[in-house]
Amino acid sequence: MEKVTGIGGLFFRAEDPAKLSSWYEQHLGVTQLPTDYDQSPWIQQSGPTVFAPFENETDYFGDQSQQWMINFRVDDLERMVAQLRSHGIEVSVDETHYPNGRFARFRDPEGNPIELWEAAK
Repeated sequence: MEKVTGIGGLFFRAEDPAKLSSWYEQHLGVTQLPTDYDQSPWIQQSGPTVFAPFENETDYFGDQSQQWMINFRVDDLERMVAQLRSHGIEVSVDETHYPNGRFARFRDPEGNPIELWEAAK
């Protein structure tokens, strides 16, 4: 059986796509959509990706109106959280050290939930 090799893109609606793309690039280093084929898109480091549909009633994403949440892998959770907070972004760190690593959560300017994950070493 052929299998997909990873996530090739994440597409979602936004009130102000240009402004939100700029925010993701400034605060998380996610390169904006190329404007031509000579530019490179955001290149991820290889690593695990979890693909997990949740029950409609889940409170895992926070607000019930949210249909998705993205989880970004990070090398150093503490440094990323400090960087975000230095820009006035409110971040909640889960102090539990799980067998698979550590997590933190925040929202982008349009209220979309974002989770950061530092894999266990």
